[in-house]
Amino acid sequence: MKNQSARDASRPPGMADVARVAGVSAQTVSRALAGHPNVQDRTRAKVLAAVDQLGYRRNNAARMLSSGRSRTIGVVTLQTSFYSRTALTLGIERAAQEAGYAVSTATTASLDTSAIESSMLRLADQHVEGVVLAVPLIHVSRQIEQLTSAVPTITVDGSRTSATEVVAVDQSAAARLATRHLLDLGHETVWHVAGPGEWLDAASRSQGWRAVLEAEGRTVPPELTGDWSPASGYRNGLILGRIPDVTAVFVASDEMAFGVIRALHELGRRVPEDISVVGVDDIALAEYCSPSLTTVAQPFAEMGALAVSHLMRYIADPDATLEPASVEPTLVVRASTAPARR
Repeated sequence: MKNQSARDASRPPGMADVARVAGVSAQTVSRALAGHPNVQDRTRAKVLAAVDQLGYRRNNAARMLSSGRSRTIGVVTLQTSFYSRTALTLGIERAAQEAGYAVSTATTASLDTSAIESSMLRLADQHVEGVVLAVPLIHVSRQIEQLTSAVPTITVDGSRTSATEVVAVDQSAAARLATRHLLDLGHETVWHVAGPGEWLDAASRSQGWRAVLEAEGRTVPPELTGDWSPASGYRNGLILGRIPDVTAVFVASDEMAFGVIRALHELGRRVPEDISVVGVDDIALAEYCSPSLTTVAQPFAEMGALAVSHLMRYIADPDATLEPASVEPTLVVRASTAPARR
């Protein structure tokens, strides 16, 4: 017992010590300090009393409790190497730094509700002042509703809970730009390689593509589906390249478009002489592939800055009602599209 006391005295108190004194679990201590709504007032008071008694993280956590400020925001994003997620996160980090905030990123390996809940809980446990939710919410659970009610949250893909605010690119407009560009070049119709169905961005792009074709009275070809990867674009390109009537393809991401072009090249279909291809995102490599890719640019840096700006306003006034902000995409015409051959 003496040795145990000596060890305790030789180190600063930790969360386990607070939990022991308060008579609760370490997880409850974490949630109480994060302001989770499912912690009873009596339990939170016991935790705060233990924090005061032990001087737990007196220079950081206790000061934060008294001021309510951690100067940190959180970002929930998918665990992926896709350029769009990386570019958006970088835009958020730059804007947060300019606002005097640090960024803590929690990645989720899937879009399952439980995985997103876990990521948001990790950020709440770090006492972030607000969260940018950069994954689509397919299903909104009670716990996600509670978390987004307790911590100011901005979503950047159009999905939302009753307590979140939205910053988004008009993905339907992106699809309309791409499809209209190909029709204006004289192509009779436009085929589409869509992104995965659980992504709201992919669904919006499909809707925009279909709406333009239907409005023009054009045939709507069967929709092909990928998973955002170049490999899935390649697989779909092998299908498209074997259909003689295909002359124009709108691909839901640049990375998939690279795969499509590779497959068409292997099948002897020339881009753009035989088939025109348009992507979405305008990633850094789009200008330098062969041929250079016509694409619809998404302003990721602007998106990140706008999300942080909205979040700062929301943190300052959690009761504020902010209008959803939409960033307009732009068409960048390069060498992968050409007039239809007659």
